[in-house]
Amino acid sequence: MDTMKRRRFPNTYVILSILIMLCALATLVVPPGQYVTAADGSVSFESVPRAPQTWQVFSSLYDGFVKQAGIIVFILIVGGAFWVLNATGAVSFGINRFISKAGKYDRLVLAGLAVLFSLGGAVFGMSEETIPFVGIVVPLVIAMGYDAITGLLVVYVASNIGFSSAFLNPFTVGIAQEMSGLPLFSGMGYRIFCWVLLTTVLVVFILLYSSRIRKAPQGEPCTAPAAARQDGRRPALILLTLLVTVVLLIVGVTCFKWYMAEISALFLAMGVVVGILGGFSANRIADEFVAGAKDIFPAALVVGLASGIIVILQNGHVVDSILHGLESGLGGAGKTGSLGLMYGIQTVINLLIPSATAKAAVTIPIMAPFCDMIHLSRQAMVMAFQFGDGFTNMVTPTSGVLMAALAMAKVPYEKWVKWVWKYVLALILAGFLLLLPTVLLPLAGF
Repeated sequence: MDTMKRRRFPNTYVILSILIMLCALATLVVPPGQYVTAADGSVSFESVPRAPQTWQVFSSLYDGFVKQAGIIVFILIVGGAFWVLNATGAVSFGINRFISKAGKYDRLVLAGLAVLFSLGGAVFGMSEETIPFVGIVVPLVIAMGYDAITGLLVVYVASNIGFSSAFLNPFTVGIAQEMSGLPLFSGMGYRIFCWVLLTTVLVVFILLYSSRIRKAPQGEPCTAPAAARQDGRRPALILLTLLVTVVLLIVGVTCFKWYMAEISALFLAMGVVVGILGGFSANRIADEFVAGAKDIFPAALVVGLASGIIVILQNGHVVDSILHGLESGLGGAGKTGSLGLMYGIQTVINLLIPSATAKAAVTIPIMAPFCDMIHLSRQAMVMAFQFGDGFTNMVTPTSGVLMAALAMAKVPYEKWVKWVWKYVLALILAGFLLLLPTVLLPLAGF
C-alpha cells in the first residue's frame, strides 16, 4: 500500500513546479533572442544578452500571481459568490425541480447547452466567461446522474470548440485577418462549415459518453433549507436573480465589452443579493463568501504557478528564440507542408503563450509575407492560427481559464489530462485535415 502511494501520479502543483524548473534550465542552454519591429513594420529576430533564471524559480510564484492578478481575483470572487448562492439551497431546489420536469429529455438538454456554448466561443470568443457557467452546469449534470467531466464537456470544451473553429471571434479571426491585410471576417462560409462539423462531433461524443456513465439521479427530491421549503417564493426569487445575472453577463460581454472587472462586480452583487433573499445576516453573507473563496483558493495557487512558467521563459528571453527556431523549419516544405508546419508551430506556441493576441502579434507579421512567397493563401494561414490557438487550450497548464474551470468543477488537472489527451490529439488531427481543403480546393475567400 505504501509503495502504491509513493508511486502515484504527481499532483498539479508538482507538475507545474517541475515545468518551472525545466524552463529555468532552458534559459541556461537556449540562445536568447527577441523579435524587433522596425519603423516600416517589418519584423526581424536579433540576439540579446543571456538572462539565466536560477533563484527566480522561487520568485516565479509571486511574479505569476502579479501577472495573473486579474483572473485570480476573478476566481476568488466568483467562487465566493457561488458559495453564498449554494448556501441558500435554492440551486438544489431548482436542480431537483428541473430533473423532475426534464425526465427523459435530459440528454437533449446537454446537447442544446453544448451547441449554445460552442456558439458563444465562435461568435464572441467566449473563454473566461465560461468559468461561472461551469459552477452552474456541473452541479446540474451531477444531480442528473452524470459526472463533472460531462459538465466540463458541455461548457468548457464546447466553448473551446467554438473558439477554435470561430467565424466571428474578434480575438482570433478578427485580429489575425486584420494583421494579415484580409477583409474582416472574410472566408466565413468554410469556417461555419468547420464549426458545424466539429460541434456536431462534440455533441455526438457527449451523448455517447453521457449514456455510458449515466447513474441514478443524485440527491433528495428537495434539499433546500427549511426556510426555502416553507416559502416557495424565496428559492424562486433567488433563481430569478441568478437568471438575471446570466442575462446581464451575456449582454454585457456581447454589447458592452465587459471583461473580468465588470463580471466580477456582477457576481459579487449577485452574492450579496441572493444572501439577502436567502434571509442571511450581513455576517452570514460575509462568512459564506470567505468560505467559498477559501474553497477555491487552490485554483488561484495553480494559476499563479502556471503563470510563473511564462514569467521564467519571458524573463530569460527564450520565448522568441523557441519561436524563431520553429519558424526556421518552414522553408522548402511546399504549400501543404508549410501550412502543416505553421499549424504545428501555432499549436506548440499555444502551450507557452495561451494569449491569442500575443501569438498573433509575433507570428502573423512573419508568416503572412512568407505565404506570399510560396503562393499560399493568407486566409489558410489564419485558419492554421486559429486552430493552433484553440485545441491545446484544453490541456496547457499555462491557461488560467482551464485551471479555473477545473477548480470550479473540482476535477484535478492530472485526472483531466489523463482523460482528455486522446480527444485533443484527435482534434489536432481533425484540424490538419480541415486545413487541406484551403490548399486543394477553390474555397470562397481563400
